[in-house]
Amino acid sequence: MVSFEMNDRKKIGLGLTGFGIFFSFLGLIFFFDKGLLAMGNILFVSGVSLTIGLKSTMQFFMKRSNFKGTISFGIGFFILILGWPILGMIVESYGFIILFSGFWPTLAVFLQKIPVLGWLFQQPYVRSLLDRYRGRRVPV
Repeated sequence: MVSFEMNDRKKIGLGLTGFGIFFSFLGLIFFFDKGLLAMGNILFVSGVSLTIGLKSTMQFFMKRSNFKGTISFGIGFFILILGWPILGMIVESYGFIILFSGFWPTLAVFLQKIPVLGWLFQQPYVRSLLDRYRGRRVPV
């Protein structure tokens, strides 16, 4: 049974996920600093694990349709640790896009509903671009 209540474990998981994104962003800003990028990746994955649970995380990463993204993300992290941060981030980004491609339509609907930013995403050209790539929405 899925619990939608916000307990302490989920709060810590969301915080770790946010810090993971922040450290990855800092790693990119500081010219692909491999220490910040690696710490961002570790925090992001551990935050997702705490937020949705270990079993759900394993099911998500080991799902047959996500296997290519999981392998790409892992190989990219390994390349990053070896000392090639630019190549590692390119491979990781590809894996990230493959892994979370089912969430892009939901993100597009969310962005259209933001008060100030939503106006930009509701313009005809941008809306036609979003509608072209909108598939089946994933329930969140």
